[in-house]
Order: sequence, then structure tokens, then C-alpha cells
Amino acid sequence: QLQLVESGGGLVQIGGSLRVSCTVSGGTLDSYDIGWFRQAAGKAREGVAFISGSDGRAAYVESVKDRFTISRDNTKNTVYLQMSSLRPEDTAVYSCAAGIPGTATMWPDGGFTGMTYWGKGTLVTVKG
Repeated sequence: QLQLVESGGGLVQIGGSLRVSCTVSGGTLDSYDIGWFRQAAGKAREGVAFISGSDGRAAYVESVKDRFTISRDNTKNTVYLQMSSLRPEDTAVYSCAAGIPGTATMWPDGGFTGMTYWGKGTLVTVKG
């Protein structure tokens, strides 16, 4: 059973930066597509960033393009989400999830499908 654990959330100032991590166990990272998702209070969960297990290609929801960067370190079985120029609307619980290549995907509007394994999430709060 694949397990995912997020870390690195916290309180950050508007315009600041933060990196959250997703450490995977119970399987090899490059066998899965990995996504970062967020859910703000009272809102539906949305996809934020997605990275392919096979070739490392990344995709982002429009609202975070040029501000967030997803990366993976297969030697550490860890996926990172580097966030910069943070805004109050980025405040949410950020979760990572893994899916089987060919069945998992995230669309540019933040919709997603095929994510099988989920972490519990880490809270990111952006305040002035």
C-alpha cells in the first residue's frame, strides 16, 4: 500500500515563499504520477500541479503558473512544491496524491481524475 506524507506547511507573509514536501513509501516514486491538490475552507478540492512519473513533465493550474514549481527527487522518494509570490487566496490544505500512469491526469482548470493514493495534507496560511 502506497503511503504519502506531506510536510512543510505553515504561516507565510503575502508575497513570500514556501516549499512543501510529499514523501512516498511502500513503492517507487517513478512508478506513479504525482499531483499536488488544495482545498480551501468551504471550497472544492482543486488540482494545483502534476508531474509525470515516466518523463517528469509538469502541468499547472492556470492560477499558479509562473509562481509554483513541482519537482521530484526519486532518490529520496519525495515530490516538492515550491511556492512563491504567495497570495491570501493560496491559503488551503495542500495534499499530494499518486496515480497510475495512463489513468491519472489533471486538467488546466484544476479538475483531476485517477488519483488513487492520498496524503492527509498540510495547512498553508498566507497572511498580510
